[in-house]
Amino acid sequence: MTHHDRTYWLQTMIRIADPVLEALSNEQLKTLMPIGDVPSDRKHYTHLEAFGRLVCGMAPWIESGPTAGQEGELREKYACLIRKGIAVATDPNSPDYMNFDYGGQPIVDAAFLAHAIVRAPNEFYEKLPTDVKQNLIQALKLTRTRKPYFSNWLLFSAMIEVALFRCGEEDWDRMRIDYALKQHEQWYLGDGVYGDGPAFRMDYYNSFVIQPMLVDIVNVVQHEEVDWGELKPKIDQRARRFATIQERSISPEGTFPVVGRSMAYRFGAFQHLAQMALQHHLDEDISPAQVRCALTAVIRKMIEMPATFDENGWLRIGVCGYQPELGEGYISTGSLYLCATVFLPLGLAANDPFWQGEAEWTSKKVWAGKKITIDRALD
Repeated sequence: MTHHDRTYWLQTMIRIADPVLEALSNEQLKTLMPIGDVPSDRKHYTHLEAFGRLVCGMAPWIESGPTAGQEGELREKYACLIRKGIAVATDPNSPDYMNFDYGGQPIVDAAFLAHAIVRAPNEFYEKLPTDVKQNLIQALKLTRTRKPYFSNWLLFSAMIEVALFRCGEEDWDRMRIDYALKQHEQWYLGDGVYGDGPAFRMDYYNSFVIQPMLVDIVNVVQHEEVDWGELKPKIDQRARRFATIQERSISPEGTFPVVGRSMAYRFGAFQHLAQMALQHHLDEDISPAQVRCALTAVIRKMIEMPATFDENGWLRIGVCGYQPELGEGYISTGSLYLCATVFLPLGLAANDPFWQGEAEWTSKKVWAGKKITIDRALD
């Protein structure tokens, strides 16, 4: 049932979020959050990873969710927790002050925090006290000392600048944005897919990072430069096509190919499909309800596997349960919270078509011998 699905999504998102937000609001995240059996240097990065990635997924619900009723009260509670988290994370005097300028990694997770601000500027910036706004801006600007790799990391630099622009900072850097947009145009491979740098890799980085950030970057700054505005239709057309590919990749059982890097991000692999549903940008042959039903099947398959959480409710490394062998050297507990980006459609109202009725997704129909629309490449 529709109401049940939304409730299930909310309950699952909150189950994932609670340990992070409650610990951080009490300035105990560094004390309480396990890092995992990972290289020791990850302790410098894992806390900003957890917070930035988590709120990047929660942002549309916080920004646009209901203001009344039981869900409204819940949303306000978590909005306050996240604002407290931003205050703590960016306060140099807090024991939970996060790392924005040591090592290479901070540019990554400051960008996820920046993306959260772009998705929820009212709740995550405008409602902050003046001193917290100043600390947040300063923290984001600290990342300018970090040099991104020649890959999807260019988008991290760009997203941070877009957030600074969105916050009204006059010294936002057009060049970092322009470089990321122009270079990804060079890395477009065809049929809705970008390379991650000069090389092609069969993985989910088009969804973890590339397409969601490209879409939102150009949405915000398209009017600032003529050539950025000219890129928008192409970026949007490719995004729609890639969402179709993602929807077709979900099996009748709610599984999908486990291929490529960072599979421990679990259903964060479908951030892009979730964002296209949120933005009403799905292909006309795909109903919003079938995306909801497909993603619900994926979420259930992964989150309900025993040992996904530890005894204190923290996520553990794995794809389906606890599978520490699937954690690359850069994966720690904080990394795993990118999974929260699947929950972007909670920013849609409960009466949106996304939440209405039941619908079979493409692979469920075709493997039951039913009719589907023929697939066509994007020329």
